[in-house]
This record gives sequence, structure tokens and C-alpha cells, in this order.
Amino acid sequence: MASTPQPGTGPTEEFRFPGNRLGLPEDGPGSVAGWVRRVLALFLDWLIAGLVASAITSKPMWAGGNDYNTAQLVTFFVMTAILAGLAGSTIGHRVCGLRVIPVRGGVGYTTQPGLLAGVIRTFLICLVIPAVVFDRDYRGLHDRAAGTVVVRR
Repeated sequence: MASTPQPGTGPTEEFRFPGNRLGLPEDGPGSVAGWVRRVLALFLDWLIAGLVASAITSKPMWAGGNDYNTAQLVTFFVMTAILAGLAGSTIGHRVCGLRVIPVRGGVGYTTQPGLLAGVIRTFLICLVIPAVVFDRDYRGLHDRAAGTVVVRR
């Protein structure tokens, strides 16, 4: 006797792959970015902010200290908010082949998220917890609050 598939045993049309509900493709440019690229991009942005903070405070990165740490966080915030909001990607995103797009646009949408979305998104990334809590579409709370999604270039 052959078995017949029961309703509700496979992926639903609502969720077949990350980004499906947002109208994004499964693979290639415009698809939702994976975690490895995103973490690498974040690391590169944090490193660049550290180098700038080192130049501002005239301390080497490994020396640390409250003034250096504050300078690094402020540099990261300003750099990421402006670049992600107005240019659609940070330096780390560019190197890793990623971009930030507003959810309202879909695949071919080229308008940038905007400075307010960049500020909201970056503020929540700096708090850390919202960035590590995410949904099925790999959108962290920071992306959901800003109405953005990180996709491949």
C-alpha cells in the first residue's frame, strides 16, 4: 500500500525559505544573507571603528580604557547609522557582498532605508540582544524595528 502525503506535512507556502514571505528570491542577489557573512561584516565594521577610535584617542587598540571604548562605540554607531541608512551598506557589508534594503521594496528596490532606519537599526545592534533574537527570515529585532532586511548584493 503506497503512502499518500498528509496535509500539513511539508513546508507551507508562507515559509519555504528565508525571505519567501518578504518576496525575496531563494538564492543569488537579493536573497536573505546568511549569518557567516553578516558576522564577518560586523567584525570588519567594529575593527574599522576601533582603528578610527585609536587615531582619535592616540592609544593603541590593545590599550583599551574608557575613553578608547567610548570612542570606538560612538565611531561604530555614527559610521554604521550613516552608511547603512544613506548608502545601504557599511564598509563591512560592501566587503562581504551585502546590502540593507527596506522591506517595503522587495527584490529590485534600490531606495536606501533612510537615516532614521539606520539610526534605529544601529542603536539596537549596539544593545546586542536585539541583534541576536531573530525570526524565520533571519531578521533580527533591529531589522524588524527599522523595517529592513540584509540581502546579498
